[in-house]
Amino acid sequence: MVGYDPEAKCVSTVEAAAAGSASGLVTRVLVSPLDVIKIRFQLQIEQLSSRNPGAKYHGILQAVQRIFREEGLVAFWKGHVPAQFLSVGYGAVQFMAFESLTKLVHNVTSYDARDSFVHFVCGGLAACTATVAVQPVDTLRTRFAAQGEPKVYRNLRHAVMTMYQTEGPRTFYRGLSPTIIAIFPYAGLQFSFYNILQQFSEWVIPAEGKKGGNIKNLACGSCAGIISKTLTYPFDLFKKRLQVGGFEHARAAFGQVRMYRGLLDCIRQIMREEGPGGFFKGLSPSLLKAAVSTGLIFFWYELFCSLLCALKNPDSAARKEG
Repeated sequence: MVGYDPEAKCVSTVEAAAAGSASGLVTRVLVSPLDVIKIRFQLQIEQLSSRNPGAKYHGILQAVQRIFREEGLVAFWKGHVPAQFLSVGYGAVQFMAFESLTKLVHNVTSYDARDSFVHFVCGGLAACTATVAVQPVDTLRTRFAAQGEPKVYRNLRHAVMTMYQTEGPRTFYRGLSPTIIAIFPYAGLQFSFYNILQQFSEWVIPAEGKKGGNIKNLACGSCAGIISKTLTYPFDLFKKRLQVGGFEHARAAFGQVRMYRGLLDCIRQIMREEGPGGFFKGLSPSLLKAAVSTGLIFFWYELFCSLLCALKNPDSAARKEG
């Protein structure tokens, strides 16, 4: 059901946006702790190892224990309000754009809207559209997740006003370049691999054994998330490093800080000081988050679309479930 299906014609563009928003909202609540840990790892200059006495975080379990001990349980949902705006807005724009683009491909070209290559291109373009729309909220989310105690920003309104007055409007788009560069292949691979895995499962699983459709969607989404995240991860790290530029004073408690003049300077400094492994800091919680979040996003999206179809046509939806 992800993408335009000329045979189904069940979900409209507006309904796709609604389902995308709902799936983003539910998923964000569940994966926020992994996101906070991932961001802390990405922003740490020191090597993520217990052998490094200057490193604040060494691994996932140690980071969970330390964050809980020093900042409390609520720290795992730091920046949750802007993160929810991000997830709801991103989910709505991405799935609405994806449905519209795949429908356009079907109507004006000779390509099959269900083709994996079409899903790669349309998924990448849809994600770029959504990224530009929600980038300011993403920057706010990163700032909240990155700050320690005492807090620099008291709430969302205070953060917006302070950043605007002290750093100017362009600060809300810090890290946009690596984000755009990374998001096209990342989202494109997500949608295309999800499509490939769905087709593969249709071929492998016999017709009489296809009742566990929701579990299949979750599994296909999780695998697609792991593959796409691994291939595009360094650009996510660059984005996070650039987004906290001008915010270095709030990170003093976490260890060393660095200032970057841009994307290329960020790459050079990381390579020189942290080595190739520096490009993959935080990969383990990121892969865990990618597996959980991507699986849940597709799972909830398909589920909400099915519910919308059931509300419009209960008889056909019941036949499909059966």
